[in-house]
Amino acid sequence: MLFISFCSINFLACKSGKNTNKTTLNDSIRTDGILYAKGFWIEQCKGYQLLHIKDPQNKNSTEYIFALRKRGSTPNIPPNTAIIDLPIKRLICMTSLQLSNFIRLEATENVVGISSTRFLSNSQMQKQLANGQTKKIGIEGDFDPEIILSLSPDIILISPFKQGGYDAMKEVGIPLIPHLGYKEMNPLGQAEWIKLVGLLIAKEKKAEEIFTGIQERYNRLKQLTSNVKLRPIVLSGEIHGNSWYAVGGKSFLAEIFKDAGADYVFKDDSHAGGINLDFETVYNQADKPQYWRILNSYPGKYSYNVLKAQDARYADFRAFKEKGIIYCNMQEQSYYENMPMEPDLLLSDFIKVFHPKLLPDYQPTYYQLLKE
Repeated sequence: MLFISFCSINFLACKSGKNTNKTTLNDSIRTDGILYAKGFWIEQCKGYQLLHIKDPQNKNSTEYIFALRKRGSTPNIPPNTAIIDLPIKRLICMTSLQLSNFIRLEATENVVGISSTRFLSNSQMQKQLANGQTKKIGIEGDFDPEIILSLSPDIILISPFKQGGYDAMKEVGIPLIPHLGYKEMNPLGQAEWIKLVGLLIAKEKKAEEIFTGIQERYNRLKQLTSNVKLRPIVLSGEIHGNSWYAVGGKSFLAEIFKDAGADYVFKDDSHAGGINLDFETVYNQADKPQYWRILNSYPGKYSYNVLKAQDARYADFRAFKEKGIIYCNMQEQSYYENMPMEPDLLLSDFIKVFHPKLLPDYQPTYYQLLKE
C-alpha cells in the first residue's frame, strides 16, 4: 500500500508531508519563477524538487512539503518527506477550479475521477464520463473509496479548507495534494497554479506559455484603468436565508473590481474570503453602489422582475433603480471550469461595464449588464 499523506487535524494535517523545520513563506528563496501565487512554491534540490504548499491567506498556517522526483530515480530525499513520482499520469480532481487547469492544458485525459458534475459542461469531460474514462467518485462528505481505489490514481488533488469529507480517503493510501488556487487573493495568482499542474504532468513549457499570455493580457487591461478619474462603486452578492454572502475586501473579486477601475463597497473589509452580513448592513449601503454583481444559476431568463420577486427590498437599491445589475448565469456559462484560467476575460467584462469607452468593441464573456 502507498503511504498516507493526509489526515485531519484542524483543517488538514499531513503526516509525511508536514514541514518539521517550520519554514515559512518568507523563509524560502523564490527561484522557481512563481510571480503571483502565494500558496505554492518550488525549491530546487539535487536530483529532486521540494513542493511547498501553504494557505495563501494565512502566513501562520501549516506548510506541507512534497518531494517531487523523476519516476524511477532514487535521489537522497530527507526522511519523513512525502514522495511524488513524476510525471503524474492518473489523478482525481475535487473542484472545477482544479479541472480548469487540465482543460486549459488540454490534458483532461489525465483526470480519471471527479467529484461533483453539477456545473460541468466541458464537452471532452462529458465524453470521458460517458465512455467511462473518467468516473464520478461522489461528493464531499460522501466519497466512494471503492471507486477511488479502482481508478488507481497517482494522486488526488483536494481542497482542504472547504467542506472536507476526506476521512474516507485516508485509508486508501493515495497521496493527497492540496490545490489552493481558490484561496489566492490575486487573480493572476489563482491562474498561476497552472504551473504546478504543468509540472506534475510534464507540461511545464505549455503551462508557462499559457500563463505568460494571461499575465500580459491582464496587465495591459489593468493599465487601461490606471488613470480613470471616476471610479464607480460596486456591490456583490445576494441574500440567502437570513444572511448576505459577499466577498471580503481583500478577496480575488475585490482585486478584480479595483483593477477594472471601480471601488468595492466593502473594500475596507480585511477578509480575503467570503463574509456573511445581515441584510440591514447591506441595505444601509445600498444607496451608494451604482453597480451590483450577481452570479447564480437560474433556470430561465433572469430579469429585474425576477430579482424583485425574490426580495421586494432589492428594488430600493440604487443599482436596481439605475439598471446597474451585472449578471452571470452559471446555467449558460462554464464559469467555474473556465473562469479561473481567464482572469483577463473577467477583467475585460467589468471594464466594459464600468468604463465602456475603454473597450468599445469588446463583447462580454461572463458578465454583462442585465437589460430587462
